[in-house]
Amino acid sequence: MSITIHPTAIVDEGTQIGEGSCVWHWVHICGGAKIGRDCSFGQGVFVGDRVVIGNNCKIQNNVSVYENVTLEDDVFCGPSVVFTNVYNPRSAVNRKNEYRNTLVKRGVTLGANSTVVCGTTIGEYAFVAAGALINRSVKPYALMVGVPGKQIGWMSQFGDRLNLPLTGSAEAVCSHTGMKYLLFDGNCFIQE
Repeated sequence: MSITIHPTAIVDEGTQIGEGSCVWHWVHICGGAKIGRDCSFGQGVFVGDRVVIGNNCKIQNNVSVYENVTLEDDVFCGPSVVFTNVYNPRSAVNRKNEYRNTLVKRGVTLGANSTVVCGTTIGEYAFVAAGALINRSVKPYALMVGVPGKQIGWMSQFGDRLNLPLTGSAEAVCSHTGMKYLLFDGNCFIQE
């Protein structure tokens, strides 16, 4: 296996990229980035220093992953997803020492044109709809829509909406995988 880097891409010295990853047209990856295996970076992607990207992540066209953002394994970033790293930016005020960490956990989907405000954690397998604004942390398996983001349901690991209420206790089965999901105390879990 090898790494594919398009001739128009800029991959700075010091960058760590895992086997099987593809870096396409006009991508810039800074030297401090750590990237896992089997990742894909679409046209016009920027990846900053102090960014960690796990295995099998798909970063679609025109996404900027700024410093202090961590994407765990199997994260999907749709076209033009926006990350921030300063909560209250001002051009005349240098706040590089105030960057806030953002953590996107395993299996999360971030829809096209969604925005993730720094300092948040998005739980495992959450699904953020296209155009949504995430300005606070998100529970695992949550389905988030709107501006600001609001939870309207739950999603399976496969990516199907689960027939579960937002609160209370209930269970549902993913129609594609047969996996059982339990809702308890406002949180969704896989039944082991």
